Amino acid sequence: MATENQIAKTKKRQKFSTRKVNRCWRCGRHHGYMRAFDLCRICFRELANQGQIPGIRKSSW
Repeated sequence: MATENQIAKTKKRQKFSTRKVNRCWRCGRHHGYMRAFDLCRICFRELANQGQIPGIRKSSW
């Protein structure tokens, strides 16, 4: 989980566009980030299993 300082630093407007860091809105994690949902893979899985993301369900065959 990201510290408050790290989250605040990434919210600031960056001098160069390549320095922008995408972070999960729930936990602040930056690795395993999914742009389409604005979540990291761990939070995505938790919410998907709870059925809180519309149109997403666990596959089984």
